[in-house]
Amino acid sequence: MKRAIWILGIALWAMSVISCTSRQSKPQEADSPETAVAEAGADTVDARMVALEAFFADSIGAQYAPGQVCITCPLIVDIDEQDKSDVKVWGSFWVFNYDVVGDTLKTVSGGNHPGLMHLREAGDGTCQVVAFDAVGDGSAFNPTAKRIFGERYEQFMKVNADDQLRDSTRTRIIADYVAKHHLPVTMYQDYGWPPVQL
Repeated sequence: MKRAIWILGIALWAMSVISCTSRQSKPQEADSPETAVAEAGADTVDARMVALEAFFADSIGAQYAPGQVCITCPLIVDIDEQDKSDVKVWGSFWVFNYDVVGDTLKTVSGGNHPGLMHLREAGDGTCQVVAFDAVGDGSAFNPTAKRIFGERYEQFMKVNADDQLRDSTRTRIIADYVAKHHLPVTMYQDYGWPPVQL
């Protein structure tokens, strides 16, 4: 059951992207059984994603060298939505800034920011980030990750180390973004690496 919830979370997050200049996003059509099951709650999920993505683009992505486009790549470990005034989202949150060069998104900057997001849902259907508990760097990584993720620590470590999951999710998110914004892009490329076809 936990694995199904985790896969559902990734499917939903992978469908929601944001640019640094355009903060609005809408849920895409369901294209998997997991997404179809969650369709009834799409508005709530979308409000959360808009809030989280705006936070990462404005507060985190803005700390990196700027690009023409900012896209988040969240890998969700777990969600606790029992308290609507403090919805908790544990994950490994990647943020990338890109420039559009010909038919390729060239990575300018970015990085990974694992931790716990705290969201407050308002009665009007909107949502806002109220806090972010970030995992520390270097020698502080394991102690803070264990404190923040608790019983989810082992699952977090698996997700955080899964390069294949990150790359496939990132490619899907970028492809959705490119299609939504009608960019003349067919690939993305990190510095020093071959381009990846969308």
